[in-house]
Amino acid sequence: MKPRLKHRLEYGAFRTALGALNALPPAVARSVGAGVASLGHRPFRIRADHVRQNLARAFPEQTEAWRREIAAQSYAHLGREMIAMMQLSRMSPDELIASTEVVDYERIGRMVRASEGGTVVVGGHFGNWEIGTATMAARGYPVNLVAQRQTNPLFDEYLVDARRRLGIRVIERRQAPRLGLRALRRGEILVFGADQNAGRNGIFVPFFGHPASTHRGPALLALRARALFFLAVPLRVEDGRWRVELEQIEYDPEGDVDEVVYRITADFTARLEAAVRRTPGQYLWHHRRWKTRPRPGQEPPPASQV
Repeated sequence: MKPRLKHRLEYGAFRTALGALNALPPAVARSVGAGVASLGHRPFRIRADHVRQNLARAFPEQTEAWRREIAAQSYAHLGREMIAMMQLSRMSPDELIASTEVVDYERIGRMVRASEGGTVVVGGHFGNWEIGTATMAARGYPVNLVAQRQTNPLFDEYLVDARRRLGIRVIERRQAPRLGLRALRRGEILVFGADQNAGRNGIFVPFFGHPASTHRGPALLALRARALFFLAVPLRVEDGRWRVELEQIEYDPEGDVDEVVYRITADFTARLEAAVRRTPGQYLWHHRRWKTRPRPGQEPPPASQV
């Protein structure tokens, strides 16, 4: 897509802001990001209704005051981590490794290296969702990230280039069935963000007790390649440091494909929910996760039947 004037103006403003932030010490820049994003909560209330509705749906048992506090934390966290993500491409592999702890890394590393079918890693918009991908690339693993193209082609090019400098190959989502499967069959890592509304093409699995349309691609590709499957939980533990937990999703590849895909998808979504419940202030509550509602017959089966 050829950039339009609107795209050039948006990108120019972004690069100006980025240049100003890069002139600050990294910790100060992240603090500024948190402060600016907090203004989106109050007084400007950017997507505030979505955040309020999502938290009420996810935590109906909590008080309104508790949900307001989690919303405030989520806005500040988003701003802080967006700046941290922008700083990633300026970090050396050694700096990335030093800033992240991968829990049980030696054992998981041996599993990933030995997997002939590659490794699928799914994550959510939780913690710092770029750091987990970047730190595995910094550790020498061939990493492919499935990503949606940005509407602004200049910003899209910036993101692809920044990820490439980190050693991450970007696969556009529509090409994932072909290029992602090839990557897995080469024994590589394939990373998905898997917690956004998938519309009518998704499958409905429970998320915080409500049916949520979820992409089936990660589970389907893992099944076709007989790949390892992990959920990534990359949480900020202090400013400038993150802990990446990789929870293995074990599955039986035999049986009806749709049923196996459903079980894998429901499993990683339930584990993501459990992680978000532990640290709700680091989740992106701004997305309309439950936007698409199931038609009759699309509702998830009772837990006893999964």
